[in-house]
Amino acid sequence: MSTEIRKSEAEWRAQLSPDQYHVLREAGTEPPFSGRYVNAKAGGTYRCAACGAELFRSDTKYDSRSGWPSFTEPAVAEAVELIEDRSHGMVRTEVRCRRCGSHLGHVFPDGPGPTGERYCINSLSLDLDEATSPAS
Repeated sequence: MSTEIRKSEAEWRAQLSPDQYHVLREAGTEPPFSGRYVNAKAGGTYRCAACGAELFRSDTKYDSRSGWPSFTEPAVAEAVELIEDRSHGMVRTEVRCRRCGSHLGHVFPDGPGPTGERYCINSLSLDLDEATSPAS
């Protein structure tokens, strides 16, 4: 994986909260229904909490009842990197920020709409920029 932003783990630790570091840099998962964006309805652009890259738009967010914010597609396909994940005895597709390499969540083939995908993303990996609300 080639990333645009390269920092030492010490630099990431200094920038991120301990919980964010665990999710973004150690591929952790926040507990279901605990994240600040699970039920968020505000319009805007969801950016990477580590580097600020534009990742998802609120008009693609939906209630999947999974316990994590869910989106049908990324704002820009090239903004994310998809990687096979065979951890925990499962085969899944991990979603990472292409700009900084941070773990965001996973994508599953059970979503609604034309893509049929559910991007299941940790709230701790996101920052909502309400100033960039998509046009209705």
